[in-house]
Amino acid sequence: MAPTNETIELSGFGALTGTPKQVGDQLDRLSAEQVIALTFEHGSEPAVRSLAATLVSIAPLVRTILINHQREAISSIIEALVPHVPPPQHMLIEARMTAEARGAVLESGDWLSAPQIASMAGFSTSNPSAQPNKWKKEGRIFAVRHRGVDYFPGYALDSTAGYRPVKTLAKVLSVLHRKKDDWGLAYWFASVNSFLGGKRPQDVLASDPERVLAAAEDELVGAPHG
Repeated sequence: MAPTNETIELSGFGALTGTPKQVGDQLDRLSAEQVIALTFEHGSEPAVRSLAATLVSIAPLVRTILINHQREAISSIIEALVPHVPPPQHMLIEARMTAEARGAVLESGDWLSAPQIASMAGFSTSNPSAQPNKWKKEGRIFAVRHRGVDYFPGYALDSTAGYRPVKTLAKVLSVLHRKKDDWGLAYWFASVNSFLGGKRPQDVLASDPERVLAAAEDELVGAPHG
């Protein structure tokens, strides 16, 4: 039985099957701009026709993917060629001032990571962050986040009580948290305060925590101290 030839078409795509001569005769009558040829040294006619039908069915999807890749490439080229818009000058100034303020705070005292506190306080090393984070969640201490790490103020720990948070600190934080975030708390503790006779709250907390609490309450009502 002589081999048969077949034409399979879908959405502008077509596949020709048959012997080289049969396919060649059909190609002479085609008006297609481009042609892909697959040859098989061995293979049954049903298997070849099935493969041809499969290729025709996925051809539109392949074209869509190629078009999307081209669009993404063009979009990337455009983004690379368009100059970056610099932020407004006031934002640059604000960012620089914030960075300087945070740097000054970090240099103003001892800031400890949770593992460091766990080591000082003799906590379990299997989960050293557990207890300091628990204190923070309970409002007994605060921490500032710097480069992905929480740092706790050393002045907030009572060395005479096994490096646990100063007891009155929870009350101070309860007052100040109404108007300050963690970095705002750090700025306040590191700034001279006229209510405390020009001293910084962090320097007075251990020796006279009640005065620091009074200064926090005074801060809350908006008195111009510090």
